[in-house]
Amino acid sequence: MSSDMFGAMMVSASGMKAQGARVRVIAENVANADTTGKTAGSDPYRRQTISFTNELDRATGVELVKVDKIGVEKNPQFTLQYMPDHPAADANGYVKTPNVNMLVEMMDMREAQRSYEANLGLIEQARGMILRTIDLLRA
Repeated sequence: MSSDMFGAMMVSASGMKAQGARVRVIAENVANADTTGKTAGSDPYRRQTISFTNELDRATGVELVKVDKIGVEKNPQFTLQYMPDHPAADANGYVKTPNVNMLVEMMDMREAQRSYEANLGLIEQARGMILRTIDLLRA
């Protein structure tokens, strides 16, 4: 029983770590939501995305969540804003702005937070069950 509980705790801990990485990627996107290029016609910041994979921990036989990759879109749709005085403005005075949608980032952040909290709750429940089992064995 305890190995099942520790396995469940390991899976939840790996989920928390993965969601922490997701939050870092989202925070980077939010921080760079207004980062344009530096030279005329150059591309601005590209929104990053993160994907996960399951990985078998051979020592315990438990499938853990791991970050698969962090990447950017190959051909993102940048919006254009008319700012003729900006250093990154093209010949027509338009500047490419990042493909970061703050509403999407906030929804992703909320989802990552809820997943993190759910994994934390599972760790707390498993810990409580282990402690109750120890109490029963002492009696």
